[in-house]
Amino acid sequence: MTNAQEIMHTHAACIGVRDTMDTAAQRMRQLDVGALPICDGEHHPVGIITDRDIIIKVLGIGANPKTTTAGELAQGDELHTVDVGADIGDALALMEQHQIRRLPVTERGQLVGIITEADLARHLPEQTVGEFVEAVCAQHFPTATAEAPY
Repeated sequence: MTNAQEIMHTHAACIGVRDTMDTAAQRMRQLDVGALPICDGEHHPVGIITDRDIIIKVLGIGANPKTTTAGELAQGDELHTVDVGADIGDALALMEQHQIRRLPVTERGQLVGIITEADLARHLPEQTVGEFVEAVCAQHFPTATAEAPY
């Protein structure tokens, strides 16, 4: 039985709830990642911010990335996490059910890692990864319309 700890990316970096989106963007660039968990002062994950969130939810509405905090963007969305000892099948089911591509891994409530699509691709059979991608990404593909011919 494979568990979350065997699949996860360890030493996942996070940003604090008071960190700005400017800081988040710089940290993502430094780490060459597209997402960072948001943690409270006790290293408990309370949200996750993606590079797309910064574009859409900050810049796209004209907000200032130097003053908009991670905590502001963490409000409202339920964060799904998985315990370090959880079976990878349960983690995959959670990710598929909620259509999430990154799953923070916790131990006693504190962030210890993150499971990403890349981690799944490195550790799981190709067919399992393909089914996961189809389940999570299928509804996110744009459809051609008269206004937006993709």
